[in-house]
Amino acid sequence: METIVFDYKTELIGTLVTLVILAVLRFVLQKAIRKVGKISDLNRVRTLLIIKYVSSAILIIGVVAITLIWGVNIKDLGLIFSSVFAVIGVALFAQWSIISNITAGVILFFSFPYKIGDRIRIMDKDIADSESNFETYLIEDIKAYHMYLRKSNGELLTYPNNLMLQKAVARIETTDEIKGE
Repeated sequence: METIVFDYKTELIGTLVTLVILAVLRFVLQKAIRKVGKISDLNRVRTLLIIKYVSSAILIIGVVAITLIWGVNIKDLGLIFSSVFAVIGVALFAQWSIISNITAGVILFFSFPYKIGDRIRIMDKDIADSESNFETYLIEDIKAYHMYLRKSNGELLTYPNNLMLQKAVARIETTDEIKGE
């Protein structure tokens, strides 16, 4: 056991340092995301979803870093990664709209000026009653891929997050105005 520790001392120290740095980075980013969620008065579920995305990205970075530290032969990994990425690339291309909606969900978390309970009007001729009559919607929930919008007649509309970034959206009432504050 001592010879293994002595022989791989540099790699073990590098791995330990990498794990500590990634743990601290994850902690700091989680704190920052929670703070943004609290300041922006965002739904807790949305905040946890963004934290999950960040944790996954940090995990991928950690695996790559530790692989490099341990000196795994890049040529051997290159063949494996190119095969895996080819399969993943085909799968992601087939699911491009899902990736687009997830990305839009992350963008909406940090920059969306509306929150659950706000009443909005989407300037989208595809969902309008007539050419110039855009209906108002109540934001009931914001998920990773889509939003639940309630029409005034009670009908529930599922609207993709990426379209919320592409269409003009006007806020009619905020949650605070509805409460009378």
